[in-house]
Amino acid sequence: MSRRGRKSDWERLDESDVRVRPGKGSRPRSKRRPEHADARAAMVVGVDRGRWTCALDGSPDHEVVAMRARELGRTPIVVGDLVDLVGDTSGRPDTLARVVRVADRSSVLRRTADDNDPYERVVVANAQQLLIVCALADPPPRTGFIDRCLVAAYAGGLKPVLCLTKSDLASPEQIIEAYADLELPVLVTRSDEEPDAVRERLTDQVSALVGHSGVGKSTLVNKLVPDAFRAVSAVSAVGKGRHTSTQAIALPLPDGGWVVDTPGIRSFGLAHIEPDDIVAAFPEFVEPAEECPSNCGHLGPPADPDCMLDVVVGGGEARPGRLESLRRLLASRARLDEYAD
Repeated sequence: MSRRGRKSDWERLDESDVRVRPGKGSRPRSKRRPEHADARAAMVVGVDRGRWTCALDGSPDHEVVAMRARELGRTPIVVGDLVDLVGDTSGRPDTLARVVRVADRSSVLRRTADDNDPYERVVVANAQQLLIVCALADPPPRTGFIDRCLVAAYAGGLKPVLCLTKSDLASPEQIIEAYADLELPVLVTRSDEEPDAVRERLTDQVSALVGHSGVGKSTLVNKLVPDAFRAVSAVSAVGKGRHTSTQAIALPLPDGGWVVDTPGIRSFGLAHIEPDDIVAAFPEFVEPAEECPSNCGHLGPPADPDCMLDVVVGGGEARPGRLESLRRLLASRARLDEYAD
């Protein structure tokens, strides 16, 4: 047959003439996921090497170890997440359930490794409060760290609470005054007294704790949760390794509620946070900020000479101290303050 004849044959073919032999394992996967109507609700209280410790129905007396179901893929699951479990939920030794659903989060505490890191790390989910623990002496208070924790709390939907420890060594008045315009709840403790005010504030809440090394956070946790060391050890056994300083862990309070200890957080990178995320925590400035020029950082002159927030204060619609506090937080986010670390 001539070359021209062969070409004519090909031109007469259509898609119905094509036969493709399926390869091994090429059966199409269904996108339908099982409903798991019998799944049971739980809260994640510990994470270690691909295993999640979950409090079934939110009860610290019934903890279950679970793995992530295949259909979830690489869905991130962190301490505080509300999940649904199937499989063996008895909690007996050497049993393993499966996490098949992760509920939408009401709040997130995020950080990045530094302010130039685009990768966000969700540290805690669904916490209602962020307890920022700061010593008044030994080590001295670091207001830059407090400011950056406040930024992370406001942006993530957590209510910040400042806890000043070691008041037997120094007066808290200066720090309290510095944050007065933020209307920030402040709790003061000392090492020789029970933290009754802190205990009352945290009861029946899910609260995340952050603080630098040496500020007395571990001492505070041990007073709030007498068997904290035993609880940490139990969760650490999930991955047959010790609990590391990079992982959060939720500890049940005796009178109800949870304390999420975050020993690995020494600073907050805020690369994921925009100025308007912080402004949103100041209701009196939200609408005026919408009238600001595009890309306004709300820092005021000289960086933002046309910022409308100054007009609000000048008209008596907002207190100058509130704007000063807001701009201090914005400067902390932008690494413009000398105490950012």
